[in-house]
Amino acid sequence: MAVEPVVYGASERPPRGDYARASDDYTCTQNWAAYTAADHETYRRLYARQSALLPGLACDAFIEALPSLGASDQIPRFEDINARLKLATGWELVAVPGLIPERPFFQLLADRRFPVTDWIRQPHEFDYIVEPDVFHDLFGHVPLLFNPVFADYVQRYGAGGLKAHDLGAGELLSRLYWYTIEFGLIQQPDGLRAYGAGILSSSGELRHSVTSPKPQRVVLDLLRCMRTRYKIDDYQATYFVIDSFDQLFALTAPDFAPLYEAVRLLGELAPDASIASDSRITLG
Repeated sequence: MAVEPVVYGASERPPRGDYARASDDYTCTQNWAAYTAADHETYRRLYARQSALLPGLACDAFIEALPSLGASDQIPRFEDINARLKLATGWELVAVPGLIPERPFFQLLADRRFPVTDWIRQPHEFDYIVEPDVFHDLFGHVPLLFNPVFADYVQRYGAGGLKAHDLGAGELLSRLYWYTIEFGLIQQPDGLRAYGAGILSSSGELRHSVTSPKPQRVVLDLLRCMRTRYKIDDYQATYFVIDSFDQLFALTAPDFAPLYEAVRLLGELAPDASIASDSRITLG
């Protein structure tokens, strides 16, 4: 049975992690009127900072699509973005109160419905937040959903996630999400660029991932990726690199069941592991 959504007054903030207001698929209504002037100012400052860092670090497709978000001086209304997004790629945004379980998450993606957390961080969390907020989800994820090939990849990932869940391999597939949709790099003709949302919404990791000599950058191999654990409390030690979104889409066409078995046979790798078969990308 669906949980009856709670209606909040204009003077109340959308509560962080209030799952009582969510329906049975974990979606809820974005109560845009509940955002305060301070909330909109936080979004404006975050947007201004990140957009200024993009040239030379973010991929061209992301920079080209960013204006599709609309207003940058306040938190956008999801319904306004949806009017453009549905026409572009058939996707729509749905509000969620926070992180949601694996299977409902996969189902939403498979249905071309992208879950966006509707609350925004507090000023003291401006530089770092533990879990995704509305800025991370909107600024980091949504622009590339206007790219048809990338949008199809995310939908394919969701459909594959449902199969992985049934096979008990959700954790293994989550590494592909982490190292592509969240922390992926792409090799453009003019150099290495970021396309992952976790990078694009972080001022520090955006520079680190593209320009720092510290992390290793490895050509994306699905088995290698699924074997590699990741960091949740520090910059990544390994980034996986693609040549194009078409390549990424093609890589995920085969049945992943044999890969899951291979990962279990070969074992996991540490986030900073280096193996002989790695094809590395070096900074110019």
